[in-house]
Amino acid sequence: MEGLRGLRVPPELSARAPAGQRDGVRLLVGRAAAGEVSHHAFRELPGLLRAGDVLVVNTSRTLPAAVGGRLGLEPVTVHFSTRQDWGHPRPEVGGHWAVEVRTPDGRGTTVPRAGGPAGAVVELPDGERLVLEEPLSPRGDRLWLARPSMADTAGYLHGHGRPIRYGYTERDQPLAEYQTVFSVPSPDGLGSAEMTSAGRPFTTGIVTSLVSRGVQIAPIVLHTGVSSAETHEPPYPEWFEVSPSTAGQVNAARSGGGRVVAVGTTAVRALESAADGRGTVRAARGWTDLVLTPEHGVHAVDGLLTGLHEPAASHLLMLEAVAGAPLLERVYAEAVRGGYLWHEFGDVNLLLP
Repeated sequence: MEGLRGLRVPPELSARAPAGQRDGVRLLVGRAAAGEVSHHAFRELPGLLRAGDVLVVNTSRTLPAAVGGRLGLEPVTVHFSTRQDWGHPRPEVGGHWAVEVRTPDGRGTTVPRAGGPAGAVVELPDGERLVLEEPLSPRGDRLWLARPSMADTAGYLHGHGRPIRYGYTERDQPLAEYQTVFSVPSPDGLGSAEMTSAGRPFTTGIVTSLVSRGVQIAPIVLHTGVSSAETHEPPYPEWFEVSPSTAGQVNAARSGGGRVVAVGTTAVRALESAADGRGTVRAARGWTDLVLTPEHGVHAVDGLLTGLHEPAASHLLMLEAVAGAPLLERVYAEAVRGGYLWHEFGDVNLLLP
């Protein structure tokens, strides 16, 4: 995808605030079989799918995962990414969190800072503390394994945190703007550090229209961590669950000629983590560190509804595995020409087989 890596996305194509209506965004559709790209309103989605198709959606709620603090005399913002227990392959990290420590930029957002150092203590509101222990990956120091003093960190975030916000947005938004119509509370209060944004344009009206046309909605859970624009960073383990009923819906659709369309890269990762090499999905739950590339391929997913990703983002390898490089390059070039908007409040892209 050398052509895509060199694609320049102008800054003005960053979505700076939510659309006035959730389903008021645009939808760019790429069809792999014909190599065609077409332009639509998101409200046209029900007419682009057909009876027997299954939309797989992530029901993880977005956490208010950003908390202000101090590291010595330095003001910082901590992005709480992922809790590191649930039978983690490294049991000694139970009760720890993967975090990113960033520097406030004076405009309500943050900029990256050097990680660590090991042993540093971040002072948090209400007398709580966070001890930085070691980089999460030996290939970088952006994300750190950290030990919070709070017994219930998720509860603490709901009391002291705010949604993670990046510099391309123009102002703070309430947490409700970062939830999707599919979001449901987790029994343990946990969720995703950032919004599973591909599901954001859906409304109850669009879901009703889809179901009335015979399109099924199948839920999965994947609690996603902070996003990464650094292609050298491998995805780290995230908690997922595919229920027996969702596995049955997906397998029945595939055997009956229906298409399995994932809503977001998180839904792809969860389904493929529960699938065998023939695409048969089984109920599964636990940690996944699956990296999806064109070489690995996808086996359970036929199509993907997703936002527009930065040309250097590692997520594009997953998109290439679904759609192929030629179609993906054409879709992204057309998105720039057509003035489509990037990021979590932006337009969306449907890749079909």
